[in-house]
Amino acid sequence: MGHCGITSSKTVLVFLNLIFWAAAGVLCYVGAYVFITYDDYDHFFEDVYTLVPAVIIIAVGALLFILGLVGCCATVRESYCGLTTFVVILLLVFMTEVAVVVLGYIYRAKVEDDVNSSIMKVYHEYNGTNSNAQSRAIDYVQRQLQCCGMHNYSDWQHTHWYEETKNNSVPISCCKSNTESCTGSLTHPEDLYQEGCEALVVKKLKEIMMYVIWTALIFAAIQILGILCACVVLCRRSRDPAYELLITGGTPA
Repeated sequence: MGHCGITSSKTVLVFLNLIFWAAAGVLCYVGAYVFITYDDYDHFFEDVYTLVPAVIIIAVGALLFILGLVGCCATVRESYCGLTTFVVILLLVFMTEVAVVVLGYIYRAKVEDDVNSSIMKVYHEYNGTNSNAQSRAIDYVQRQLQCCGMHNYSDWQHTHWYEETKNNSVPISCCKSNTESCTGSLTHPEDLYQEGCEALVVKKLKEIMMYVIWTALIFAAIQILGILCACVVLCRRSRDPAYELLITGGTPA
């Protein structure tokens, strides 16, 4: 019965190590996705420390790839030293992912305040040229999120760009994608996106942070199962001399 239990634990542990390899790729992808998205929205988000969870999760992904290899070898060979190292590192990774979850919730709560404090400045620095980083960021967000202005398209009437152009128009990026003849003129507001960008940027950034949080939680749960299975194998080896002899090919005295 005990041998059956340890065989099952080894099977599950090998399978989990294969999952760790897949998890390494997923974690690195999620971290990279956060970096890429942050680059698109960085003008609306001043706190660079928000990228800390993404950095940690990429590092964890790289470590999980190595850990999966070590875990498979240690499980197949039933190396006491290898399995002990595996459990210790897995515990460290687990605690790191818990830290990612905590940091994710902290920074998620700060998103709205950061966006509210920076978005007005970005809109006032808009000059409509592609060489201007703020202009590129605003045009990208308005097209991507299908929004116009901070709260609605009328916000553009209070910007420096609107006062300088004096053509009673908003940027072309405010035009609905299915409207071909739109010039951004305020005389045809039905051609413009009606929703403001501020709330949508906050929503987008919070969604991104939730991806990080849920990814960390899911793989942390898998790691707990891996720790338990490794402990079963270790406990069986340390408490049953007969099983040790069976593994090593020896004979009882």
